[in-house]
Amino acid sequence: MNQARQQAGALTVGGMAQPRYDAVADFYVSSFGSVDDPVSRALLDLLGPVAGLRVLDVACGHGRITRELARRGADVAGIDISGRLIGKAREIEQDERLGIRYVHADVTAPGALGDGGFDLVSCNFGLTDIDGLEDAIAAISAALRPRGKFVFSILHPCFGGGKDIAGSWPTAGSYYDEGRWIAQEARSTLRRQVGSQHRMLSTYLGTLRRYDLWLDQMAEPLPVAGWDPAHDADRKPVHLAIRAVKMNGDLLSQRQPGGRSRAWPQPMSR
Repeated sequence: MNQARQQAGALTVGGMAQPRYDAVADFYVSSFGSVDDPVSRALLDLLGPVAGLRVLDVACGHGRITRELARRGADVAGIDISGRLIGKAREIEQDERLGIRYVHADVTAPGALGDGGFDLVSCNFGLTDIDGLEDAIAAISAALRPRGKFVFSILHPCFGGGKDIAGSWPTAGSYYDEGRWIAQEARSTLRRQVGSQHRMLSTYLGTLRRYDLWLDQMAEPLPVAGWDPAHDADRKPVHLAIRAVKMNGDLLSQRQPGGRSRAWPQPMSR
Protein backbone atom coordinates (compact mmCIF):
# COMPACT_ATOMS: atom_id res chain seq x y z
CA MET A 1 0.00 0.00 0.00
CA ASN A 2 1.42 3.40 -1.02
CA GLN A 3 0.97 5.23 2.26
CA ALA A 4 2.95 8.36 3.00
CA ARG A 5 4.70 8.27 6.37
CA GLN A 6 7.43 10.03 8.33
CA GLN A 7 10.55 7.89 8.68
CA ALA A 8 13.97 9.03 9.86
CA GLY A 9 12.93 12.64 9.34
CA ALA A 10 11.97 12.19 5.66
CA LEU A 11 8.55 11.81 4.07
CA THR A 12 8.41 8.53 2.20
CA VAL A 13 5.93 7.14 -0.28
CA GLY A 14 5.90 3.44 -1.07
CA GLY A 15 9.36 3.03 0.44
CA MET A 16 11.05 5.84 -1.54
CA ALA A 17 11.77 9.19 0.10
CA GLN A 18 9.61 11.90 -1.42
CA PRO A 19 11.81 13.93 -3.78
CA ARG A 20 11.84 17.55 -2.63
CA TYR A 21 13.33 18.68 -5.93
CA ASP A 22 10.33 17.61 -8.00
CA ALA A 23 8.52 20.76 -6.85
CA VAL A 24 11.43 23.05 -7.82
CA ALA A 25 12.75 21.26 -10.90
CA ASP A 26 12.16 24.12 -13.33
CA PHE A 27 13.76 26.65 -10.97
CA TYR A 28 16.74 24.35 -10.39
CA VAL A 29 17.39 23.67 -14.08
CA SER A 30 17.18 27.35 -14.99
CA SER A 31 19.45 28.39 -12.08
CA PHE A 32 22.18 25.74 -12.31
CA GLY A 33 23.32 24.97 -15.83
CA SER A 34 27.05 25.68 -16.08
CA VAL A 35 30.07 23.74 -14.87
CA ASP A 36 32.28 26.83 -15.07
CA ASP A 37 31.97 27.72 -11.40
CA PRO A 38 34.59 27.32 -8.65
CA VAL A 39 32.99 24.30 -6.98
CA SER A 40 32.36 22.36 -10.20
CA ARG A 41 35.94 23.04 -11.28
CA ALA A 42 37.25 21.83 -7.92
CA LEU A 43 35.13 18.69 -8.09
CA LEU A 44 36.25 17.87 -11.62
CA ASP A 45 39.87 18.57 -10.73
CA LEU A 46 39.73 16.13 -7.82
CA LEU A 47 38.13 13.51 -10.07
CA GLY A 48 41.06 13.85 -12.47
CA PRO A 49 41.17 12.29 -15.96
CA VAL A 50 38.07 10.14 -16.44
CA ALA A 51 38.45 8.88 -20.03
CA GLY A 52 37.74 5.17 -20.17
CA LEU A 53 36.63 4.95 -16.53
CA ARG A 54 33.28 3.82 -15.18
CA VAL A 55 31.81 6.73 -13.23
CA LEU A 56 28.62 7.05 -11.20
CA ASP A 57 27.18 10.53 -10.57
CA VAL A 58 25.05 10.39 -7.39
CA ALA A 59 22.25 12.95 -6.96
CA CYS A 60 22.89 13.88 -10.58
CA GLY A 61 19.82 16.11 -10.94
CA HIS A 62 19.34 17.14 -14.57
CA GLY A 63 22.82 15.88 -15.45
CA ARG A 64 24.95 19.00 -15.29
CA ILE A 65 28.10 17.25 -13.99
CA THR A 66 27.12 13.92 -15.55
CA ARG A 67 27.28 15.34 -19.07
CA GLU A 68 30.65 16.98 -18.47
CA LEU A 69 32.06 13.64 -17.31
CA ALA A 70 30.71 11.96 -20.45
CA ARG A 71 32.20 14.68 -22.65
CA ARG A 72 35.55 13.95 -21.02
CA GLY A 73 35.32 10.32 -22.08
CA ALA A 74 33.84 8.57 -19.04
CA ASP A 75 31.40 5.67 -19.24
CA VAL A 76 28.96 7.38 -16.92
CA ALA A 77 25.65 6.72 -15.21
CA GLY A 78 23.59 9.17 -13.16
CA ILE A 79 21.16 8.44 -10.34
CA ASP A 80 18.67 10.74 -8.66
CA ILE A 81 15.55 10.40 -6.55
CA SER A 82 13.77 13.22 -8.39
CA GLY A 83 11.75 11.85 -11.26
CA ARG A 84 11.29 15.30 -12.76
CA LEU A 85 15.02 16.05 -12.79
CA ILE A 86 15.84 12.62 -14.22
CA GLY A 87 13.19 13.25 -16.87
CA LYS A 88 14.86 16.52 -17.83
CA ALA A 89 18.26 14.81 -17.95
CA ARG A 90 16.88 12.17 -20.30
CA GLU A 91 15.35 14.85 -22.53
CA ILE A 92 18.74 16.57 -22.81
CA GLU A 93 20.34 13.20 -23.60
CA GLN A 94 18.01 12.88 -26.57
CA ASP A 95 19.34 16.17 -27.95
CA GLU A 96 23.00 15.60 -27.04
CA ARG A 97 23.64 11.87 -27.20
CA LEU A 98 26.51 11.05 -24.86
CA GLY A 99 25.59 7.49 -23.95
CA ILE A 100 24.62 8.38 -20.38
CA ARG A 101 22.37 6.00 -18.44
CA TYR A 102 20.05 7.80 -16.06
CA VAL A 103 18.44 5.88 -13.19
CA HIS A 104 15.47 7.10 -11.17
CA ALA A 105 16.10 5.61 -7.72
CA ASP A 106 16.84 6.35 -4.08
CA VAL A 107 20.59 5.99 -3.52
CA THR A 108 19.94 4.81 0.04
CA ALA A 109 17.76 1.88 -1.10
CA PRO A 110 19.45 -1.53 -0.80
CA GLY A 111 21.10 -2.54 -4.07
CA ALA A 112 20.38 0.76 -5.84
CA LEU A 113 24.02 1.30 -6.88
CA GLY A 114 25.15 -2.24 -7.55
CA ASP A 115 28.31 -3.82 -6.17
CA GLY A 116 31.92 -2.90 -6.86
CA GLY A 117 31.72 -1.92 -10.51
CA PHE A 118 32.73 1.77 -10.55
CA ASP A 119 36.14 3.42 -10.69
CA LEU A 120 34.79 6.77 -9.49
CA VAL A 121 31.69 8.11 -7.77
CA SER A 122 30.89 11.82 -7.83
CA CYS A 123 28.31 13.81 -5.92
CA ASN A 124 27.99 17.56 -6.40
CA PHE A 125 26.13 19.23 -3.49
CA GLY A 126 23.98 16.11 -3.04
CA LEU A 127 24.90 14.81 0.41
CA THR A 128 23.21 17.70 2.23
CA ASP A 129 19.97 16.78 0.43
CA ILE A 130 20.16 13.11 1.49
CA ASP A 131 18.64 12.42 4.89
CA GLY A 132 20.22 8.97 5.33
CA LEU A 133 23.93 9.76 5.15
CA GLU A 134 24.96 6.41 6.64
CA ASP A 135 22.99 4.42 4.06
CA ALA A 136 24.20 6.60 1.20
CA ILE A 137 27.89 6.29 2.09
CA ALA A 138 27.51 2.53 2.62
CA ALA A 139 26.00 2.19 -0.86
CA ILE A 140 28.65 4.41 -2.47
CA SER A 141 31.47 2.44 -0.88
CA ALA A 142 29.92 -0.84 -2.01
CA ALA A 143 29.64 0.49 -5.57
CA LEU A 144 33.36 1.32 -5.78
CA ARG A 145 36.13 -1.09 -6.70
CA PRO A 146 39.13 -1.28 -4.33
CA ARG A 147 41.15 1.96 -4.57
CA GLY A 148 38.23 3.59 -6.35
CA LYS A 149 37.58 7.23 -5.45
CA PHE A 150 34.57 9.08 -4.10
CA VAL A 151 34.61 12.83 -4.81
CA PHE A 152 31.94 15.14 -3.47
CA SER A 153 31.22 18.80 -2.82
CA ILE A 154 29.04 20.35 -0.13
CA LEU A 155 28.36 23.67 1.48
CA HIS A 156 31.21 23.94 3.95
CA PRO A 157 30.01 22.59 7.32
CA CYS A 158 31.88 25.47 8.99
CA PHE A 159 30.24 28.21 6.89
CA GLY A 160 28.56 30.66 9.23
CA GLY A 161 26.62 32.66 6.65
CA GLY A 162 26.51 36.39 6.02
CA LYS A 163 24.22 39.27 5.18
CA ASP A 164 21.05 37.74 3.65
CA ILE A 165 22.94 34.46 3.12
CA ALA A 166 22.20 31.40 5.25
CA GLY A 167 25.05 29.49 6.82
CA SER A 168 25.36 25.76 7.17
CA TRP A 169 23.24 25.77 10.34
CA PRO A 170 20.25 27.91 11.47
CA THR A 171 21.02 31.43 12.64
CA ALA A 172 19.55 30.72 16.07
CA GLY A 173 21.51 27.47 16.40
CA SER A 174 25.16 26.46 16.39
CA TYR A 175 27.63 24.39 14.41
CA TYR A 176 26.98 21.50 16.80
CA ASP A 177 23.23 21.36 16.04
CA GLU A 178 22.91 18.69 13.34
CA GLY A 179 19.72 18.07 11.40
CA ARG A 180 17.54 19.23 8.54
CA TRP A 181 16.35 22.82 8.45
CA ILE A 182 14.86 25.40 6.07
CA ALA A 183 16.78 28.60 5.40
CA GLN A 184 15.00 31.95 5.61
CA GLU A 185 17.65 34.32 4.27
CA ALA A 186 16.67 36.18 1.09
CA ARG A 187 19.66 35.19 -1.05
CA SER A 188 19.57 31.48 -0.15
CA THR A 189 16.92 30.91 -2.81
CA LEU A 190 17.30 27.15 -3.22
CA ARG A 191 17.63 26.22 0.43
CA ARG A 192 14.57 28.32 1.26
CA GLN A 193 12.61 25.88 -0.91
CA VAL A 194 14.17 22.46 -0.26
CA GLY A 195 16.05 22.87 3.02
CA SER A 196 19.36 21.27 3.89
CA GLN A 197 20.95 18.73 6.22
CA HIS A 198 23.62 20.25 8.44
CA ARG A 199 26.28 17.87 9.71
CA MET A 200 29.57 18.55 11.43
CA LEU A 201 32.73 17.95 9.45
CA SER A 202 33.64 15.15 11.87
CA THR A 203 30.34 13.41 11.04
CA TYR A 204 31.20 13.33 7.34
CA LEU A 205 34.76 12.11 7.88
CA GLY A 206 33.73 9.56 10.48
CA THR A 207 31.02 8.13 8.23
CA LEU A 208 33.44 7.85 5.32
CA ARG A 209 35.94 6.05 7.53
CA ARG A 210 33.37 3.52 8.77
CA TYR A 211 32.88 2.40 5.18
CA ASP A 212 36.56 2.15 4.21
CA LEU A 213 36.68 5.54 2.50
CA TRP A 214 39.86 7.34 3.51
CA LEU A 215 40.41 11.07 3.13
CA ASP A 216 42.87 11.70 0.30
CA GLN A 217 42.56 15.36 -0.62
CA MET A 218 40.42 18.41 0.12
CA ALA A 219 39.74 21.72 -1.61
CA GLU A 220 38.04 24.86 -0.30
CA PRO A 221 37.34 26.91 -3.44
CA LEU A 222 36.68 30.61 -3.13
CA PRO A 223 33.25 31.78 -4.27
CA VAL A 224 32.87 33.77 -7.47
CA ALA A 225 34.25 37.31 -7.19
CA GLY A 226 31.49 39.72 -6.26
CA TRP A 227 29.19 36.95 -4.98
CA ASP A 228 28.94 38.71 -1.61
CA PRO A 229 28.72 42.49 -2.03
CA ALA A 230 28.77 42.92 1.75
CA HIS A 231 32.14 41.13 1.87
CA ASP A 232 31.01 39.27 4.96
CA ALA A 233 30.16 35.70 3.92
CA ASP A 234 33.05 35.43 1.47
CA ARG A 235 35.58 35.88 4.30
CA LYS A 236 34.53 32.48 5.65
CA PRO A 237 34.93 28.96 4.22
CA VAL A 238 31.91 28.63 1.90
CA HIS A 239 32.48 25.46 -0.11
CA LEU A 240 34.23 22.14 0.49
CA ALA A 241 35.24 19.41 -1.95
CA ILE A 242 36.67 16.09 -0.76
CA ARG A 243 38.28 13.08 -2.41
CA ALA A 244 38.28 9.79 -0.52
CA VAL A 245 39.85 6.50 -1.56
CA LYS A 246 38.31 3.10 -0.91
CA MET A 247 40.82 1.05 1.04
CA ASN A 248 39.60 -2.49 1.66
CA GLY A 249 40.69 -4.57 4.62
CA ASP A 250 43.39 -6.43 2.71
CA LEU A 251 44.98 -3.15 1.65
CA LEU A 252 44.78 -1.74 5.18
CA SER A 253 46.35 -4.84 6.68
CA GLN A 254 49.60 -4.35 4.79
CA ARG A 255 52.46 -3.47 7.11
CA GLN A 256 55.68 -1.61 6.66
CA PRO A 257 58.94 -3.04 8.06
CA GLY A 258 59.03 -2.64 11.83
CA GLY A 259 55.30 -3.25 12.20
CA ARG A 260 54.06 0.23 11.36
CA SER A 261 50.72 0.27 9.60
CA ARG A 262 50.48 1.50 6.02
CA ALA A 263 46.78 2.19 6.52
CA TRP A 264 46.85 5.90 5.70
CA PRO A 265 46.93 6.19 1.89
CA GLN A 266 49.22 8.55 0.07
CA PRO A 267 47.54 11.11 -2.23
CA MET A 268 46.43 9.41 -5.42
CA SER A 269 48.02 10.54 -8.69
CA ARG A 270 45.62 12.01 -11.21
